[in-house]
Amino acid sequence: MSWIYLLLAGLTEVAWAVGLKQSEGWSRFWPSVITGALMIVSFVFLSLALKTLPLGTAYAVWTGIGAAGTALIGIFFFGEPRDLLRLLCIALIVGGVAGLKALSPQ
Repeated sequence: MSWIYLLLAGLTEVAWAVGLKQSEGWSRFWPSVITGALMIVSFVFLSLALKTLPLGTAYAVWTGIGAAGTALIGIFFFGEPRDLLRLLCIALIVGGVAGLKALSPQ
């Protein structure tokens, strides 16, 4: 169950990162409220995962999901560059997250 919590934490991290962009520096009310709520949800899921997962692994996976997911959202929805080197770097993040999962004792 901890890995599911961690996945949910990472996905909500992606959502709040996108919300942060939509809030335009916390200047738009509803996007800011939604972003703040998503931050709380993400931290709650992360804290639940940390009950049984090692701190270093859980934090690295959480931020890895957030970094790779947010970069992909930027590419597909915000017109950010999608050159080969950028995609390779995202693949390295995903590979690192998968490696941590595979090597985790849980």
